[in-house]
Amino acid sequence: MTHYQNADELKSLLLGKSTDYTSEYAPQLLQGVPRSLNRDDLQLADSLPFFGEDVWYGYELSWLEPNGKPVVAIAEFRVPCNSTNLVESKSFKLYLNSYNQTRFTSWQEVKATLIKDLSNTAEAAVKVSLYPVDDCPALTIGNSTAVKIDDLELNVDNYQFNRDILSSAINKSNNDTVSEQLVSHLLKSNCLITNQPDWGSVYISYTGKQIDHKTLLAYIISFRMHNEFHEQCVERIFTDILEFCQPQTLTVFARYTRRGGLDINPFRSSENISAPQNRTLRQ
Repeated sequence: MTHYQNADELKSLLLGKSTDYTSEYAPQLLQGVPRSLNRDDLQLADSLPFFGEDVWYGYELSWLEPNGKPVVAIAEFRVPCNSTNLVESKSFKLYLNSYNQTRFTSWQEVKATLIKDLSNTAEAAVKVSLYPVDDCPALTIGNSTAVKIDDLELNVDNYQFNRDILSSAINKSNNDTVSEQLVSHLLKSNCLITNQPDWGSVYISYTGKQIDHKTLLAYIISFRMHNEFHEQCVERIFTDILEFCQPQTLTVFARYTRRGGLDINPFRSSENISAPQNRTLRQ
């Protein structure tokens, strides 16, 4: 599993290495990771089985006006899932910090610069929105109607990833079709490079034969010692559920807690829809 961990494309990343922060605009700090590394492992061809995007929120974006007065903002970044590269998170943090002592003429110039640099890194059109810190839709805490499965009684003695858990998720003698929105706050994985823990809430919406909730929870818990980037974990969850449970429609949306002023929220769906903006309490 994740045999690509030692891929040459990862050896040049800043992640896991000692680095200095710069406060002067430095677009060269941005680094991309080819999505193909993970997708080859998942046996995904160019024709993806999902639509989606990686939604990032930046809470530590600041720059200087022409007169030297600082500005602070909240940034929303949407990277399409069909981009050539995902944006490596440490390089993203360093890049955003390079705005701190840089003068820009307007919010529009900052937005245009972010779009240009991030689109070049991802090799796709990245969308950027900037908001005042006291007036940002992304800061609205959503009231989810999803059913939480975390309180189910479950004996767990193995925390190694096991996709085969899902092989018993469907009662094949029951052909009834259901539509459900489920959530677990017990998603934990670890950074592919640094092994730092990544904490998240995963929302799973589907229509099809009913998925056994305990089996799904055991599968999610099996990620606990798994090493992979946020985006890759979500694509693995999506493709595993798609293969074992064969739903008619499927959406997987993970809301990860922030680190270094950034949170990453990968969204994958069988339907061509956008990820919702509302955040969770842990963000």
